[in-house]
Amino acid sequence: MLAPSLLVVSALFLLPMAWFFVLSFWRLRSYRLYPDFSFRNYAVAWTEYLDAAVFTLWMSLTVAAITLVIAYAMAFFIRFRAGRFSGAVLLITLATLFGGYLVKIYAWKTILGSTGILNQFLLGTGLVSEPVSWLLYSPFAIIISLTHFLLPFAVLPIYASLRRIDERHIEAARDLGASNHRAFRDIILPQSESGIFVAFTIAFLVTAGDYVTPTLVGGSSTFMVGTFIQSQFVNRMNTPLGSALSFGMLASCLVILLIARALLRACLRVR
Repeated sequence: MLAPSLLVVSALFLLPMAWFFVLSFWRLRSYRLYPDFSFRNYAVAWTEYLDAAVFTLWMSLTVAAITLVIAYAMAFFIRFRAGRFSGAVLLITLATLFGGYLVKIYAWKTILGSTGILNQFLLGTGLVSEPVSWLLYSPFAIIISLTHFLLPFAVLPIYASLRRIDERHIEAARDLGASNHRAFRDIILPQSESGIFVAFTIAFLVTAGDYVTPTLVGGSSTFMVGTFIQSQFVNRMNTPLGSALSFGMLASCLVILLIARALLRACLRVR
């Protein structure tokens, strides 16, 4: 029964990835592809786009960390504090998924602009004498836009992991004298490890591969690797270099996720 799903995944994901991986070793001359096996594209990606890759990974880690903290707080509130309103709060949280990606980006572009709501509020209250220019077309704008977009995706896996926790374990810990902090650290947090890692992974990978948000709200000084990959494929028609950038970034992300997984397990095992 898994055959149709495996066929779709192979046709739409595995085979195209394998083809682009092969192309990453080819050469482009006069807009023609030559099947010459070479690591030149990876060398160019390493030398010319290293700064963009470091900035992209830093932005991805920042967005993932902020999103994870906020999402965990929201999921914890829905699971243990909202009571009979938990279903309604969860529905409201997930309803933002239907708002659309570009709609949210343009909304933040309007809010953070020099004539936006935030600057008008600051000017009206006298906190600033002129519009704050760094709110838009800056790393701050990218972080806040992507955090808002990714928050529902991060809340869902964390909430799912919290739902599986048996409240009798928490009650038993409290009966044995554990404080709320101790019960959270020793009972709730370790059992929500899978949700934490999934939420972090989603936020990290989406940010690392995004090129729309940096283009619309990031400005000319915040180019990320996704922007260069899109340019190589669409504008320069340099499929080999674009593929090399993609797989180089993918490998870097996998290494960071493995390190994050190990650190998470080590932290949750510390008592």
